[in-house]
Amino acid sequence: MSMTDSKAKHAEPKDKIYRLAAGRGMYLEVNPKGGKYWRFKYRFDGKEKRLALGVYPDVTYKKAGLKLDKARALLADGIDPSEVKRARKVAGIDLAANSFELVAREWLIKAKANWSPNYYLKVERAIEKNLFPSLGNRAISNISSLDLLSTLRKVESRGAIESAHRLKQLAGSIFRYGVVTGRVERDPSVDLKGALAKPQETHLASITDPKEVGMLLRVLDGYQGTPTVRVALQLAPMLFVRPGELRQAEWKEINLDKGEWHIPAEKMKMSAPHIVPLCTQAVAILKEHQLLTGRGQYVFPSARSGKRPMSDNAVLAAFRRMGIEKSEMSGHGFRAMARTILDEVLEFRVDWIEHQLAHTVKDPNGRAYNRTTFLPERKEMMQRWADYLDGLR
Repeated sequence: MSMTDSKAKHAEPKDKIYRLAAGRGMYLEVNPKGGKYWRFKYRFDGKEKRLALGVYPDVTYKKAGLKLDKARALLADGIDPSEVKRARKVAGIDLAANSFELVAREWLIKAKANWSPNYYLKVERAIEKNLFPSLGNRAISNISSLDLLSTLRKVESRGAIESAHRLKQLAGSIFRYGVVTGRVERDPSVDLKGALAKPQETHLASITDPKEVGMLLRVLDGYQGTPTVRVALQLAPMLFVRPGELRQAEWKEINLDKGEWHIPAEKMKMSAPHIVPLCTQAVAILKEHQLLTGRGQYVFPSARSGKRPMSDNAVLAAFRRMGIEKSEMSGHGFRAMARTILDEVLEFRVDWIEHQLAHTVKDPNGRAYNRTTFLPERKEMMQRWADYLDGLR
């Protein structure tokens, strides 16, 4: 028997909560005190979830069905309806308002699947801090290019020119999402080409001259701080992963017998799993370090709590204590070092190097290679790189 308002009305409470199916994943939940709630059961990203659609009789069966239609439409577009509901609650505004904040939070939910958790939080905070104060409560359809420029000028006036340009890009993505979802007709950010000051081109400091690399390695070997930071400094040049990937390494990801470190997608900038071949030197260092931190979760735990990885500032602080200036070397600098020397000195194939750097590398048909592509070749490359560093040292 299909659900009707009459059936909902005459659903009597029982000793325990029970449910009446209403079709397409929706059901009426009746509790022992007589409360009746429309809910939608669905799966998203492999997990079972439930969405509240309203309380009967304030929300009739027909109204609950309309809410269900909207929720299923979001699912069809790859968006979690529970996250959208949370975003609207956070925005504190009526759905009909179509404010910039509401559209922005929906766009963030859509983009979240393609980003690492850290990057998502970084973008969310930047938008909340810089765009929402002046644009958040305004209807997105009423925001002009001059309105957006005025907001970006405030950021630019702080000297944060690169941030202003990045926020312009983020705002453009939000407006384009508003266009495809029917809330605004066009993206006003396209009118601002050349309106902001041009940022100075800067590169993260790195040492790429082999003689200077040798001196740097000897300095790192002389580090007298904590064992955890010392091991991180030993591995950073060998493995040349991103600093965040190194400090968040977990023992469960590392197979010392196979000599491989499997980094899960959620920790990677491009949201794709990555394999780091471990040279014999790295395996030896990790085996010794395992005696110190192997019983915990993280390879490099925080000095304050084994339940957290070490600070993202630990390596940089070590650099400064050893007299390595910010203008000389950065945490990311080992990547540029490896990229340059592997190509120009050791003459390895660029696509092998780029793949090991976890950059997006595509085949002739435009398809991204998977994480195991060139793995034997990359293992050989990583071993030769470590041997080369030993020679420089």
